[in-house]
Amino acid sequence: MAELATIARPYAEALFKTAGADLGGTAAWLDELAAIASNTQLQQFAGNPGVSSGQAFDVISGVAKAKLSEAAKNFLRAVIDNGRISVLPEIASQFRALKNAHSGSSDATVYSAFALDGAALADLAVTLEKRFARKLNLKVELQPELIGGVRVVVGDEVLDTSVKARLEQMKVALIA
Repeated sequence: MAELATIARPYAEALFKTAGADLGGTAAWLDELAAIASNTQLQQFAGNPGVSSGQAFDVISGVAKAKLSEAAKNFLRAVIDNGRISVLPEIASQFRALKNAHSGSSDATVYSAFALDGAALADLAVTLEKRFARKLNLKVELQPELIGGVRVVVGDEVLDTSVKARLEQMKVALIA
């Protein structure tokens, strides 16, 4: 993975410098392109020597839901021309890290057993921002096996208040 990170870093830094004030918009189209590029069939198609750069560009830009800006098209062409489609997800990850460092925030994933409504998520966000002492960009994923409660992952920090985790703690205490 270090090799992918090394390859992706110059692309992410250059894109960050050129994005200027439109970091949010750039992150949106970059995340979409990264999701498209993570498809193994697309990577095989683009890596085929019989497929031209223009054909790969047409397929990727055709799959994109949003209309790509000229900057996005130019970036995509540069990535395709250099044979770096498989690196796009890592580029997006490093760009997000640069964007978060610039804004003083972090990405957080909240795993919940049940769907959270807007008010509950807002209350949780306030609590978590106090707990982690920084602004968080929350993403919610459902995990019914948690039974109840939430599990929050912020970078390499984990806060697990789920019923499943508490039952595991009780099991360890009873066995010991």
